[in-house]
Amino acid sequence: MPAAVEEHARGRIVTDAPQYRSVHVSMIYDPAEPQAVSFAFPSGREWTFPRALLETGLRVPVSVGDISVWPCGRVQAVVEFHTPDGVAVVQFDAKTLMRFLSHTYAVAAPAAAG
Repeated sequence: MPAAVEEHARGRIVTDAPQYRSVHVSMIYDPAEPQAVSFAFPSGREWTFPRALLETGLRVPVSVGDISVWPCGRVQAVVEFHTPDGVAVVQFDAKTLMRFLSHTYAVAAPAAAG
């Protein structure tokens, strides 16, 4: 079985405060779950969601369950995570997310639409 892909990214937590807080996120792809990716935060909270959601959300707004992804301008993307305690909105450089997806597709191609 191919090796898992794990990459680290720095996101910006979006709030109404004048300055943003950065957060380190581990982006994980396990070939044993070929259609899913996971984002893990330093708090120990991890979200697993469809890899296709991340890809589509880089082009157009999309939501599945407690995750939403949408493009933000020309070079940013936003991932919104919902919990019973509230919402976390994290902005990433879109290139970072595209590079991660590219590395996951090198391990396992996306499923054919059917």
